Amino acid sequence: MDSIRKAIIVKALVVYESHWGNTATIARAIAEGIGPGAQALSTAEAPAAGAAGADLIVAGAPLLGFRLPTEAMVMSLARNQPGAPAPADIAHPAMRAWLAGLPAGSGRAAAFETRIWWSPGSAAKAILGRLTSAGYRPIAKPARFIVQGRYGPLRAGEVERARQWGAVLAQALR
Repeated sequence: MDSIRKAIIVKALVVYESHWGNTATIARAIAEGIGPGAQALSTAEAPAAGAAGADLIVAGAPLLGFRLPTEAMVMSLARNQPGAPAPADIAHPAMRAWLAGLPAGSGRAAAFETRIWWSPGSAAKAILGRLTSAGYRPIAKPARFIVQGRYGPLRAGEVERARQWGAVLAQALR
């Protein structure tokens, strides 16, 4: 039947590093936008070896210290965070560590970051560079999603924008 079109299910993995929930929220919105077959998982939940079979890997992290966080930066979040609404979630590996364990692949890739609006540097560019080095082909320019303060919340409209970006990524695969 020509009037009925079957949805193409994309096997997508949206992997994130999140400390106060902002990056996790964006990752879930991106996965929703991609559609059925997309999962949003923290670096602790997503085995790097299992990513090799994905059609699309989307990876994201917060921008800290004007770059992709290091393990030392993540560990420092556990202390010296006056004004934080809650302790930082440091129970999962940093995105750098997850990317270091990623096997070579041939799928497509995209990257995103959460950041305050004026921050220089880019975690997303570093992520996309590492995905590309592992053999994944970029499908889009890195995306930036804005957090209103150091710990959040996300700026109004960013969750919907993330969902729309996910839909754009899925469309680009088709």
